[in-house]
Amino acid sequence: MERNTFGRLVGGFLGLTSLGALGALGFVFGGAVAQAGGPAPGKPEGEWRLLEPVTYENLSIFPVVSGSSYDTSYFLTLDEGLASGEVQVREQGSEGMVRNRDGVIRPSYSNGASVNQLVLINRSKRPLLLLAGELVSGGKQDRIIGKDRLVPAGSEPLPLDVFCVEHGRWSAGASFKDAKTIVHPSVREQAALQQDQTRVWSAVRSGTTAEVTAGAPAVAGEGSGAGNAAPPPAAKLAAPVIAETIASEAPTQSYQKIYESRGVSSSVDTYVEELQRRFARETAGVKGEHVVGVVVAYGGEVAWSDIFASSDLFHQYWNKLLRSYVVEALARPVYRQVASRDDAEEFLRRLNGRIHEETEPGVYRWREINEGRLSQIELDALEPKLVMLHRLLIHRTN
Repeated sequence: MERNTFGRLVGGFLGLTSLGALGALGFVFGGAVAQAGGPAPGKPEGEWRLLEPVTYENLSIFPVVSGSSYDTSYFLTLDEGLASGEVQVREQGSEGMVRNRDGVIRPSYSNGASVNQLVLINRSKRPLLLLAGELVSGGKQDRIIGKDRLVPAGSEPLPLDVFCVEHGRWSAGASFKDAKTIVHPSVREQAALQQDQTRVWSAVRSGTTAEVTAGAPAVAGEGSGAGNAAPPPAAKLAAPVIAETIASEAPTQSYQKIYESRGVSSSVDTYVEELQRRFARETAGVKGEHVVGVVVAYGGEVAWSDIFASSDLFHQYWNKLLRSYVVEALARPVYRQVASRDDAEEFLRRLNGRIHEETEPGVYRWREINEGRLSQIELDALEPKLVMLHRLLIHRTN
C-alpha cells in the first residue's frame, strides 16, 4: 500500500533534518567513509573479549564480556513501555489522545492504515529504544520494527516504519500489544538490511534464508581426492514442516502463531532451557567483567552478533534473543561443528567498508557499514552522552 501523505511529509522533514545535521558533523552520504570517531577499521571495538562457546546441537554461542558497562537505565525498552501503557503503537487512521511536551492533552489523527507504517506514541519520560525485528501483535496484522532507533521522551505521534509478518490477515483493529518476541535472524536480516517486505514474508514461510551447505563439514571425494560438502542433515524446522503448521494452526501466516505453535514451541523450549543452563554456568565465574552480548554460530559458520552498551540492557533482551537464535538453528541443517574462536573474534572488529549514516539531532545516530558479505549496524544515543547502545553484525545470507 502507498504510504500516506502524513508519513511522506514527516519522513521528508526528518530526512532534511538528518542531512543538515550530518553535514554539520562532517558525515557524508553516498557511500563515502564518514568522519566518525571510534576505533580504526579492522580493530576491535570496545573492551570486549569472548568466553568459551556454549554449544548445543548445531548452535554455538560465544558470550561477549567487557570490563566496562554504561548506565542505560535512562532508556526505555519496547517491552517496558507497552507493559506500562506509556508507549502506544497504533494503526494509521486511528484516533488517540496524546499528551504533548507542555502537558496538554489533545486528540491525534492520521490518515488511512498502511502495511509498512504505524503510529507510535511515547508518553514516558525516557527515550524509547527500538530494535529491528521486535514484534508487535494486533492491529490489522502483526508487524515487526523495521530499523533500530530511539524515540524521544514525551514525543508527539510519529510514523514508525514496520514490516508485516502476518500475510493472510487485514482485519479490524487499531492498537497493538507487545509479543515479547524478536523474529529469528533470517527474518530480521530481511527487515534490517534488505528492507524488503516480500523477502520478509518469504523468510517467515521458509524458516531460513541461509544456503543449505552453510557450515557444512568437508568430506573426501571418492576417486578425485577433492573435498566435497557432506549431504546436509535435515533441519527439524524445514520449510515443509512450516507449511504444515501454517495449514493446521496458522492460516493467516502469523509469525507468532507459526513459531509458537505446539509442535514448534516444544522443540524450541527444550533447546532454550538447555542453552540457558549452559550459558549461566559458563558466565557464572566471570570476575570484574560483565556479559554485554553474544556472537552466534550455526555449525561451523559464524553468522550473527548482538552487543549492547550494558549488561543490564543485554539481559533485558536476552530471553527473546536466545529464542530467536534457537528458531534459526532449528531451521538450519543439524551440523554439529563448532565454529573457530578466530572466526568468532572477527565479529568483534570494526568493518572496513562504506558507511551510511542517519541521525536525529540530539536523539540518535544510526550507522551501517558493509564489507563483503558482512554488515554492521550501530545505534548511538546522543544524549545524555554519546554511547553506542546496540551493535549488530551479520554475515548476510543473500
